[in-house]
Amino acid sequence: MACLIVHGPDRPGIVSAVATLLKEHQGNIVSLDQYSENEEGGHFFQRTLVRVANLSPALGKLRAALDKTVKSEMGLEYTLSDYAKPKRVAILASKSDHCLLDLLWRQRRGELPITITMVISNHPDMAEEVQRFGIPYFHVPTQGVDRRSVETEHLRLLRDNVDFVVLARYMQILSPEFIRDLGAPIINIHHSFLPAFIGAGPYAKAKQRGVKLIGATAHYVTEELDEGPIIDQDVVRVTHADSAPDMQRRGADVERAVLSRAVQWHAEERVILFGGHTVVFA
Repeated sequence: MACLIVHGPDRPGIVSAVATLLKEHQGNIVSLDQYSENEEGGHFFQRTLVRVANLSPALGKLRAALDKTVKSEMGLEYTLSDYAKPKRVAILASKSDHCLLDLLWRQRRGELPITITMVISNHPDMAEEVQRFGIPYFHVPTQGVDRRSVETEHLRLLRDNVDFVVLARYMQILSPEFIRDLGAPIINIHHSFLPAFIGAGPYAKAKQRGVKLIGATAHYVTEELDEGPIIDQDVVRVTHADSAPDMQRRGADVERAVLSRAVQWHAEERVILFGGHTVVFA
């Protein structure tokens, strides 16, 4: 199975041209999602799953045909990948374990199309639990250590070993240089109170303000802190009767669900970045 992503300026005939090209290469379309932000001069997005016999040798011929028809003649961008190949993922974590362990558990049960290659943490606390899953655990301390040396070690571990990185409540800020040097997407999860209730104890602060909704946001990491394109969000209602620990516990449940969906959708190539936002074929 191959996954074909096509996007670019909308025009008549894109779906037909792509379908015809795939048919000419003995491809059978299994799934097709499309979206146009504006039928007059807007941007077009399409995600197609196509079954092709003997996929590996066929990919080269398909790419050559796509270069000619889709890229050169129609002025569109595309990506074509082997959909059956799991994405390699590294997880960065600190002391909070709820998101990390949830991803490990989902991978072990085959619920996520990923291979977790390693876990990197600035604390040693979760080493034993992670190693029970048969996954390497690397402790890279950050306390009292120059950030550049920490990120150099991270790059040594990550470069060429991952397709994307997940911050599972990793409580350190990544430098713009690290983000650029890594050259792979990074997904982050955090509570949805931002930009309100910044810093430590956000749930206690939210309780004091009497909030009625709590939630979580998963987004791509960019050089602007917590400003990256959003992949998924969710909320749950709370009341005056919920204590700050109640809210934190319920917030953790939402964080787990939102992060797992974001990881799944990215790994399944359901997310297309466009400017400062995303198109998600969920």
